[in-house]
Amino acid sequence: MIHKEGLILGSGSPRRKEILELAEIEFEVLVSNVDESFSAETPIRNVAEQLAVRKAKAIQTQFKIVDRPILAADTTVIVENEILNKAESKWEAIRMIQKLSNRTHEVITGVCCLKDDILISFKDITRVTFTEIPQFYIEYYVDTFQPFDKAGAYAIQEWLGVRYVSKIEGSYYNVMGLPLPKIIQELGW
Repeated sequence: MIHKEGLILGSGSPRRKEILELAEIEFEVLVSNVDESFSAETPIRNVAEQLAVRKAKAIQTQFKIVDRPILAADTTVIVENEILNKAESKWEAIRMIQKLSNRTHEVITGVCCLKDDILISFKDITRVTFTEIPQFYIEYYVDTFQPFDKAGAYAIQEWLGVRYVSKIEGSYYNVMGLPLPKIIQELGW
């Protein structure tokens, strides 16, 4: 078990920060630039967890963290056996949302908690279904909300998710990027 006292959140995500604040968990944010590429041989449902472990270890090494828990996470969106990472352009974001329209996809958040030599990692999977999204509204969302820092080019708590997500199987907070109920269960917080 890793206690949360002195917790370091190894993420610059405003959504992960918001979730911890809502749960009244005290933390400090430290971010390390980590290579988020992955091998083509890596099973796609394991990518997020592997990246979360890489992020936690990088923060521990870069900032020389001793005797404090580091919580790191990474989220992937998978549709039709393809990972939709963060969009690098307006057109890539539009293409991603077109792929999600009128389909069910998986959101997988990999989590790693690291303290000294103790490492606990796991993943949470949520299935999300969108109704059909008209092209005009896809373009409106991308132009208005600029979802380039989000896996799959959308945020469930924003306009697109509020209007077009018809079904969620699993944790809502997992889709936001931090499955806190599972973290609490797995780490005994």
